[in-house]
Amino acid sequence: MLQTDRRRDPYPFTWEIPVGILTLVLLTGSLGAQIGRAIANWLAGSGWTWPEGRRLFSSLPDVFAGRAAAGLSALPTHPASHDMVIGWIVTTDLTLLAFFAVAAGYVLRRWGPGRMHGMATAPDAEASLGLSRLRRVRPIIRPDLYFRTDRRHP
Repeated sequence: MLQTDRRRDPYPFTWEIPVGILTLVLLTGSLGAQIGRAIANWLAGSGWTWPEGRRLFSSLPDVFAGRAAAGLSALPTHPASHDMVIGWIVTTDLTLLAFFAVAAGYVLRRWGPGRMHGMATAPDAEASLGLSRLRRVRPIIRPDLYFRTDRRHP
């Protein structure tokens, strides 16, 4: 363990990290709902539909209610059904949730507080402990089994 790891971090956990995580979750859920509605309308034959800037968040209650045309400036010619909109919203949000869970797991394993300190990378470990090095130095390890051809006998 390194000297810096033995020191206690005096910075206390405050409200910024939980609020940042909550903001990320809410933003992901909101954008996932709009993406799910856009996919449902696209599959229904109306093309890719996306609300204008101000209507992106103000139309969310209607989008979560399953209304495919909520907040769109141009009404779709063949709007998706209620069930299709809800299904694609759930699918999109679950996919985004799975992506962020995998990404968070990777980030925590790589840089989080429970990461391994001072570990060699896989190529470094193979270079010093792997089979290629063992085969290269086998005459030194077992000279009775693997003798060098240039070995001189006394």
